Amino acid sequence: MSLRDARILVTGATGQVALPLALGLAAENDVVALARFKNLALRQRLEAAGVQCISVDLARDCIDGVPDDVDYVCNFAVVKSNRWDTDLAGNAEAAGLLMAHCRRARAFLHCSSTGVYEAAVGRPQLESDALGDNHRVMMPTYSISKIAAEAVVRTTCRIFEVPTTIARLNVPYGDGGGWPAFHLALMRAGRPVPVHPDGPSRFNPIHDDDILATLPAMLEAATVPATIVNWGGDDETSIEEWCEFMAGLVGIEARFERTEATIGGIPTDNTKRIALAGPTKVGWRDGMRRMVEAQASGRPSGA
Repeated sequence: MSLRDARILVTGATGQVALPLALGLAAENDVVALARFKNLALRQRLEAAGVQCISVDLARDCIDGVPDDVDYVCNFAVVKSNRWDTDLAGNAEAAGLLMAHCRRARAFLHCSSTGVYEAAVGRPQLESDALGDNHRVMMPTYSISKIAAEAVVRTTCRIFEVPTTIARLNVPYGDGGGWPAFHLALMRAGRPVPVHPDGPSRFNPIHDDDILATLPAMLEAATVPATIVNWGGDDETSIEEWCEFMAGLVGIEARFERTEATIGGIPTDNTKRIALAGPTKVGWRDGMRRMVEAQASGRPSGA
């Protein structure tokens, strides 16, 4: 499946993941972007690429003005306020309301997170593995509100028969940043990077290019009941390894602080994603080298 000449609704369009995705999709599609658009420069970048921008706060606002005549919905909106009412409304209730509003869509992709898994250090997580509150030490509401969102999306998918894919993203990153870029900023400031004592803290980071490249297959995989799939890169690595690598690129020292006040590793079994969408193409070293270079040059994501 290729995405061309489709009308695609992208939520959370100023976010780290959805911004380059919306810009990439706009090259060959009619893209409608939803966000609060507090950053005028990001709105202008999207509009310059031909994206229709609509200001809306999905956690609070009525969505009657949101177009419902779209072919596909890509829901990347996320709320991380650490306030229970706000985060349940923004992550769970808003997803269900949006699905109901856009129930004529050919497919709905809900971007979830590997933050929904119960911590299982060292073993790649399958889509059928136990869920749990593994982000509690960092973001008290995150894991539970994301699990709640999956439950709402699964239910709404069945009520309105909207073909749906729930994709559990694992450490997205790219030229515009991501968790590894945060670690790089800590190291540049001479501060240690927090890592769990049960390390190494292993993950499957996925580059923006691979998110865009695998999106069509993710949408094609949408079903009723919903398809659930891990959305991580093929390469498994660790915080410790990628920090050492980035530190070497910029000529600084990587230091670590062992602490239980951070999440442990959540590597993923990507067998199902590979069967649906094929392998990823950007190795983590190449991707993070590009990210470091982009951060140094000030080049914006999607440029």
